[in-house]
Amino acid sequence: MIDRNFIGNSAAFIAAVLFGASVVATRVAVGSIPPLNLAFLRFGQGGLILLLSLLILRPGLLRVKLSDLPYLVLLGAILFAIFPVTFNVGLKFTEASRGALMLATLPLWSAWLAHIAKSESLILRQVGGIILTFSAVAVVLAERGLTWQGGGWALVGDLLMLLTAICGAFYGVLAQKMLKKYNAITVTTYAMLTGTCLLIPAALVEGLSQALTKIDFQLTSLIIFLGICGGALGYFLWTLALARLTPTQVAVYINLNPMVAAVLGAALLAEKLTVIFVSGFVTVLIGVLLVNWPTKIVTKPIPDTVS
Repeated sequence: MIDRNFIGNSAAFIAAVLFGASVVATRVAVGSIPPLNLAFLRFGQGGLILLLSLLILRPGLLRVKLSDLPYLVLLGAILFAIFPVTFNVGLKFTEASRGALMLATLPLWSAWLAHIAKSESLILRQVGGIILTFSAVAVVLAERGLTWQGGGWALVGDLLMLLTAICGAFYGVLAQKMLKKYNAITVTTYAMLTGTCLLIPAALVEGLSQALTKIDFQLTSLIIFLGICGGALGYFLWTLALARLTPTQVAVYINLNPMVAAVLGAALLAEKLTVIFVSGFVTVLIGVLLVNWPTKIVTKPIPDTVS
């Protein structure tokens, strides 16, 4: 039997790679499609893919208690409604580098919230790993130049990106309750579908009907990639990792996102990679290993719900 820690870390790593690739795809697509419309199309498509997959392959996994639906809606609101809104709007007011640095605080918030919820305790090695990954991202972003532009609006953007990180941490901690009862794909499906429904009013105000008329073959390909890889598959793997690891052990992988995006940018968009970037990438990986190296006292395993 494959070790649950190996499955959890593999799932979190692949999800981080897919999310990093999604950043590159989003950079291209958002030039033609408004950000909230893009989020609606991405998560709406992803939710429908997960729903159809379960209906065809494992319909029994769609059964949940009626009393649990409000909690699943809350998870959807946090990760698939508030999260994309604060992320997309925040990047309108602040630089991408500053935004990425704010998002890199997610493991710190996750550790704090998990400690308050008493669902997780960290040892010194793991605290050091979190600080190491955060510092590595900060150094890499500082090399690009963290300049203050936009005055007060830049501060608004920074605060929105900070709120985005907090939302991600809240989802990781709160999802533990549902993951004790249901399969990871069940939790992801309900959260993604309900969160997408909450996005509908904002998407309509932003001009969804007009945006749909501008979609060509290239945009269709990008949207399909974002829906399948950056939506259904990526968030299922992220939630699967949460079912097997602690929230902080999963959250630390978020710092791979800007690194992966930069690597793909170099490969696909001819962007340059520096020695400092490569060193930072390696340092982030070391930090992840420090946080996730197997230990007997850090985790409180969640019963495997896969049957």
